[in-house]
Amino acid sequence: MTDQGVRFRLWAPSCKAVTLCLTSKQADGQHEQVLPMNGGAGAWFELTVPEAGAGTRYRFEVTLRVDEGPDGKIRVPDPASRFNPEDVHRASEVIDPAAFAWQDAAWRGRPWEEAIIYELHVGTFSPEGTFDGVTRRLDYLAELGVTAIELMPVADFPGARNWGYDGVLPYAPDSRYGRPEDLKTLVQAAHARGLMVLLDVVYNHFGPEGNYLHLYAREFFTEHHHTPWGAAINFDGPDSRQVREFFIHNALYWLQEYHLDGLRLDAVHAIIDDSSQHFLVELAERVGAEIDPQRHVHLILENDANQARYLGRGGNGGRGGRYSGRDGGRHDRYTAQWNDDIHHALHVLATGEKDGYYADYADDPMRHLGRCLAEGFAYQGQVSAYRDHAPRGEDSAHLPPQAFVSFLQCHDQVGNRAFGERITHIAQDVAVRAAASIYLLAPGIPMLFMGEEFAAPAPFLFFCDFGAELRDAVTQGRRREFARFARFADAGTQAEIPDPNEEKTFLVSKIDWDSLHEEAHAGWLGYYRDLLKLRKDCIVPRLAGMGGHSARFEVFPAGVLNVDWRLGDGSTLRLLANFSDRIIRRAAAAAQPETVFASSVEAGTGLLAPWAVVWTLERPAPIPGPAPAATAEGGASDVQ
Repeated sequence: MTDQGVRFRLWAPSCKAVTLCLTSKQADGQHEQVLPMNGGAGAWFELTVPEAGAGTRYRFEVTLRVDEGPDGKIRVPDPASRFNPEDVHRASEVIDPAAFAWQDAAWRGRPWEEAIIYELHVGTFSPEGTFDGVTRRLDYLAELGVTAIELMPVADFPGARNWGYDGVLPYAPDSRYGRPEDLKTLVQAAHARGLMVLLDVVYNHFGPEGNYLHLYAREFFTEHHHTPWGAAINFDGPDSRQVREFFIHNALYWLQEYHLDGLRLDAVHAIIDDSSQHFLVELAERVGAEIDPQRHVHLILENDANQARYLGRGGNGGRGGRYSGRDGGRHDRYTAQWNDDIHHALHVLATGEKDGYYADYADDPMRHLGRCLAEGFAYQGQVSAYRDHAPRGEDSAHLPPQAFVSFLQCHDQVGNRAFGERITHIAQDVAVRAAASIYLLAPGIPMLFMGEEFAAPAPFLFFCDFGAELRDAVTQGRRREFARFARFADAGTQAEIPDPNEEKTFLVSKIDWDSLHEEAHAGWLGYYRDLLKLRKDCIVPRLAGMGGHSARFEVFPAGVLNVDWRLGDGSTLRLLANFSDRIIRRAAAAAQPETVFASSVEAGTGLLAPWAVVWTLERPAPIPGPAPAATAEGGASDVQ
């Protein structure tokens, strides 16, 4: 919006002409204006309309260079729409970005080492399934002990329900969740409670329904690269400058206009870019240059390739650290990456599952876990059998533990199971409690998935709401995904997999908050609250200043893991975990460190029961040498 009115712009290199179609409500009904737009340099069409304002509905009528649709014309929403009140196929609405009365001027965010993340899906987190429904439960989240909420993608998607990764209007919060001001209210209310708000964004593809860019801006995509979703987004070919700007401005838009504290970039291994400066590098640089340096703003990656290069730190170890890029320059880096490796190792230890990608961790899950805790990635260039024996990952031991986000559950690892089972549905409680006590107290950044803290009974299934042309293909495709598993080898068993397009699949995935009144679920909640309070009181104050190469680990033959970390204040944090099914006898230590947390330890005897976890703190002291190997003796094993 400008002093002269609303300026409408569209990049449409595949079009001969573009017309602006405005709709306004009048006493005698809807009134439409059809106004030709001015073509300009670089295939931009533009028009400023003095009488347009906040609330005006509009679409673009594009005249294609090839005959597609009636008379080669089609009406499309604004690809940078701030709001589409009637879903992705209908008109966009003008939003005044300055209209919201922000009251969080004093908020600067939180240092990354304080982050305890809670991932949630807006539509299933609350009975309302809206931004307001999340706002109503912020007090609960603050009392739980988390310090950040991470919203799964909210960009406008087709239909009434979706995980969010099929969004097609990346600037528009989905109308099913509320209006833009409702999301801003949520962010402001979170800040008032000391909670950061992070948003999951998708820059590697558009969803299969409702994306019209391929009609009037075919240059947005390239056949030179392909992804699991088809032709890749054009980050490196002719006309890629406009494409890169579209997504860079999207990141800045969420951080500036919505006061968000960070972004999680989905599956960046699928952003294919052969430019001298990779898109990820440019995005981080632009955010670093254009965001107020007094704010704590965090960029987080999901990257199956385990490319540690994007996480490099400089001497200050904090926001604005630098790393060397492929083009030889020095660049702003990303704050952290989701560490799938630690999830997979913990999952194999807790459940014994070895199918699919878990096979890469089944040979020695305890060693993989130890390496994750001490060095970041488990796969740092080693061959992955699951990935056709290709090498995976880069060295990561030089990075601090806070460069990695650890989790036991997340939307992918629960929802990509055929029946959406949470880990408490498939593993013993004692194993889950042990795994939780490890990732929640380790120096890395922990992330919970909604409902995990009270062992929510509801599954989290894959759901969507595509139109008739896609519904059956998506349903059958979902079932074929599991055909390679012995359990789903026959068509009859595959048919039992819930249909993602059915509304009941979505409804059964909603969190059942009434279950908190049951003793078992209340007990889980108390356990998680206690662990998070321990983290806040004993661990977080000592994390600032941690560098790389700050830990060492050892796995004993008896099935015990020992990890030592040198923390930022010089103290030593030690983990001793027994993931075996036998009792382990601990030898007496030379020093008597402070016990921070202990489970299933026989007082006075030094015996570690199966699934026992012990955390101790020595402050300050040098990291001790390796402990002697455990040996079997009289039905128990000894370990230092």
